[in-house]
Amino acid sequence: MIKYIWAKILKKIRGSAIRNSSIHKTSKIEPGSQFINSKMGKHSFCGYDCDISNTEIGSFCSIANNVIIGGGMHPVDWVGTSPAFYEGRDSIKAKFSNHKRKNVKKTIIQHDVWIGQSVIIKQGVIIGTGAVIGMGSIVTKDVPPYSIYAGNPAKFIKQRFDSDISEKLLKIEWWNFHEKKLLELTRYFKDPVKFIKEANKVV
Repeated sequence: MIKYIWAKILKKIRGSAIRNSSIHKTSKIEPGSQFINSKMGKHSFCGYDCDISNTEIGSFCSIANNVIIGGGMHPVDWVGTSPAFYEGRDSIKAKFSNHKRKNVKKTIIQHDVWIGQSVIIKQGVIIGTGAVIGMGSIVTKDVPPYSIYAGNPAKFIKQRFDSDISEKLLKIEWWNFHEKKLLELTRYFKDPVKFIKEANKVV
């Protein structure tokens, strides 16, 4: 038991590396994670040992441990792919030239997205609102709202809801509701049809 407690303490005290980023006060980056040139909306979190860069994350997103999102890409159409031939600091010291690379594409994680453990998401990808990405998946293409994707490469598994419910939820934009309004509606969260009906009543 003591070893377990110490292991938990050591895991917590590592801290996280956050640079040139904004994180809503209600959201959290767990220790061991890097969060670079990125933004996170309200009530979202990323787990331990994530590597997230050049990414915009919406509200109410759940990102598990060991997830990699965004990041740079080596030039495959040049003579060589090594960072020794392009500008910027990197893992190696040698610089034979300082050619400029293409700009890094921003990755977009919209709202209410659940990303499972050890997922890798390529730079420039858009993960739609309400989507779920299964653990261990590698995502190289955009994922539509309220769809479940999994695998390597990630492929469509099924829709969370029928198209009518999905469209109504997207129109309601509940993730933008004031917290007081959300508290009034939380009793209906297990029933999307009832939730939509009641959400349209509340002013």
